[in-house]
Amino acid sequence: MPAPRGRDFEQTRKDLAVWLGAKLPEATDLELGPLSGPGLTGFSSDTFLFDASWREGERERREGLVVRLRPSGFPVFPAYDIAKQFHIQRALADTDVPTARMFWLEEDERFLGAPFYLMGRVDGRIPPDSPTYHQDGWLKQELAPQERADLWWSGLEALAAIHRVDWRARGLDFLRPDAPTPLDFQLDSYERMLRWAGGRPKPVLERAFAWLRAHQPRNEEPEVISWGDARIGNMIFDGTRCAAVLDWEMAGIASPELDLAWWIYIDRHHSEGAGAPRLEGLPDREATVARYEELTGHRVRHLDYYEVFGAVRFAVIMVRLAQQFDHYGLLPADSRFEVDNTASRLLATVLGIPVTELTGDDDG
Repeated sequence: MPAPRGRDFEQTRKDLAVWLGAKLPEATDLELGPLSGPGLTGFSSDTFLFDASWREGERERREGLVVRLRPSGFPVFPAYDIAKQFHIQRALADTDVPTARMFWLEEDERFLGAPFYLMGRVDGRIPPDSPTYHQDGWLKQELAPQERADLWWSGLEALAAIHRVDWRARGLDFLRPDAPTPLDFQLDSYERMLRWAGGRPKPVLERAFAWLRAHQPRNEEPEVISWGDARIGNMIFDGTRCAAVLDWEMAGIASPELDLAWWIYIDRHHSEGAGAPRLEGLPDREATVARYEELTGHRVRHLDYYEVFGAVRFAVIMVRLAQQFDHYGLLPADSRFEVDNTASRLLATVLGIPVTELTGDDDG
């Protein structure tokens, strides 16, 4: 994940030390190591990793820690609820879901200039997004096909564990949207996000939303904790075992198939969408669905619909990422990336629409 722009790392380290010292009144000789970022795995939040050491009486303590802040600068999402992320992860602490240890939530902006929470660092590796793990990186270069399969299944088991959690018993009722169904809320949210982003006309996305409204499942669906950004690129792996589930900014209550479809679709984007062959050993769509049904007892009924929705969701997010890249001067002045990118092209493929319609240009 890119390091936060425009932030003074050394001053932030000093401010964190003051804040943490107040949280550890029995600590002496508190020291914080240099701040670093977790790598190029995302673009929507500000995250720092650091080591802290201190003494409690005669006992020496050392912790690897992570601070996650509400994003600064050009935002990807219209709203970013740090408190929601913290409370979800804390509620999952003693379940089968592998999560980091959550320490404190700080909603007072005067300490670091934005709300943040502190959690324990989990050792391991994250499959890369840029380039995707199908193109390069340790998953491709170092793992044998069976090890890749083991990693995929371990991640899917973590996803299934999220969906098995009784969210009402965990005090997560606040996640349930005030809407006829969670899907209604999701559709409304992403349409609003597209309007909020503005920019160039996006006829393919407009057609996609019309299709989603026309084909929306009308039967009652189960409501589970939806991770929202369910993919192996948001997991830390210790070898091939999922050690922690990360990045809960898109979480809510939804049909379990929203997450399962996203899991399958993002992997498709990272291979087909990125022009790379899918890695040998990774289980296919049918095997993944069958295993998910075994793990949860849920019979998957609307996966095709939610895969289209996944393609739409990612294309909308990519619009905003393109605008962020442009804002920071990372794109040429004549770039069409906002409307013509890997996500929008794969969406056109999913819908059977010529890619020429993305921009209206005859050459595509």
